[in-house]
Amino acid sequence: MAPTRTPALRLSAEAEAFLAENHLCTFTTLRPDGSPHTAPVRFTWDGDAGLARVMTTATRRKARNLLANPGGRVSVCQMAGWQWLTLEGTATVSTDPFRVAEGVRRYTRRYRSAPPQPPGLAVVEIRVDRVLGG
Repeated sequence: MAPTRTPALRLSAEAEAFLAENHLCTFTTLRPDGSPHTAPVRFTWDGDAGLARVMTTATRRKARNLLANPGGRVSVCQMAGWQWLTLEGTATVSTDPFRVAEGVRRYTRRYRSAPPQPPGLAVVEIRVDRVLGG
């Protein structure tokens, strides 16, 4: 099942260009007790679909947090010096081969190398509905 498009979300050309660059990123989920869990990640941005994607495994804390709270809110933040952009939205974890392959394809294109592929590879799809930047 292919993700649906979020037509209302449009980023500026400057924001799109910044998200295409390779900078430090963090991903924040909420643990079952409500406390935040933040981890460094690499992610991809699909502006046409309004999706950010993070590759992981279903056993990692970030995925377990989302599996415990399906559709929970998350944020991914990219920063370079004083410039930053945070993408917020609802997230799902998928091991569907099509979705994982799409995540791997986009990751490989952005970072010019394939992501690690441990057993249980999964993709977190973030349906972005809020963008903050500075």
